[in-house]
Amino acid sequence: MRAGLLHPCSDTMDPCYNHTSSQKSMDPPMQLLVGFFLGILIVITLCGNIIVCLAVTLDRRLRSVTNRIIVSLAITDLLLGLLVLPFSAYYELTKDWPFGSVLCNIYTSLDVMLCTASILNLLMISLDRYFAITTPLRYGQVVTPSRVAVGLAVIWTVSLMVSFLPIHLGWNTKGTAVQNTSTTCSKECTLGVNLEYGLVDSLLTFYIPLVIMCITYYRILRIAREQAKRINHTWGNAPVSPMVKEHKATMTLAVVLGAFIVCWFPYFTLFTYRGVSGDSQVKGTLMSIVLWLGYANSALNPILYGTLNKDFRVAYQNLLHCCRTGYPRNSHLPPLQQAQPRGRQGQGRQEGKPLKLEVRNEKGTLLTDGALKSTGAFL
Repeated sequence: MRAGLLHPCSDTMDPCYNHTSSQKSMDPPMQLLVGFFLGILIVITLCGNIIVCLAVTLDRRLRSVTNRIIVSLAITDLLLGLLVLPFSAYYELTKDWPFGSVLCNIYTSLDVMLCTASILNLLMISLDRYFAITTPLRYGQVVTPSRVAVGLAVIWTVSLMVSFLPIHLGWNTKGTAVQNTSTTCSKECTLGVNLEYGLVDSLLTFYIPLVIMCITYYRILRIAREQAKRINHTWGNAPVSPMVKEHKATMTLAVVLGAFIVCWFPYFTLFTYRGVSGDSQVKGTLMSIVLWLGYANSALNPILYGTLNKDFRVAYQNLLHCCRTGYPRNSHLPPLQQAQPRGRQGQGRQEGKPLKLEVRNEKGTLLTDGALKSTGAFL
């Protein structure tokens, strides 16, 4: 598919005079309705990811290796909301691209790069949680800041290699020409997909990460269930039943993985089909729906990887309290002192806590009931 080139319209002899896009634009009432929902989605994407970045920056308790990956995810989704979604919304409402072919190629490259980086960040989070559960005693040695930095560098390298490189070299088109460089009068701006690019991009940026995420989350849930059963069998009716935590962990991981699949599986299915059958086979409303469903994952990520995490919820509350009053809650105490009660009252709370049982899984890995809270880093 090729984006339109701007041509002078003052000369009626111009062959591109009054040329319009082949896609029919929406009626004004429908434009208002769709524009309203797209605007809300963009605002949620921007605000949610900004809050995640601020929470980690201002709260020292959130400055962990895991949360570095979550911040990387938030920055990626924030850039998507700033650099891509406004143009996507405009094109969706008008079905017309008036910004020229060069900007069209840059826009489509940014779209592919940031969506790919977002998905690969989700994959990296699942691997981080997998090592935290399966190797809890060696987690600090396995997942180090330097290795996380290398992983993030790999993510952005892969994202660049499947976006700017093939699009600007014409590897994604059905020929040797770079998309949008033709002298035709089309005012469309969509990503061209051939068979090779469709298969490689889909496998590398979605299907393989999806399989890995399913495997890691399945193993996390299996270890959590085994641990909960052993704790219940040993302690009976504990003050806080581990089975409740296990059920919460199961639901949390189901929501996280389910949201990822629901948002991106339809798009990459059609994306692969476009490469096999041809660009002209899939257009219009169906493609718009699956595209924006994928974009919605960037709005959901701050909720799924933020509000489902207890430490993030506390940081959000403190951040909102600071915005309302002008000073942080309990600002006279440093973070560690706030988290640890002192004196007789603190001793009473410590005595009321359930005992932690150390057990080993089938591999002999030492686990405690705290691993249930680590499941997915969300509880």
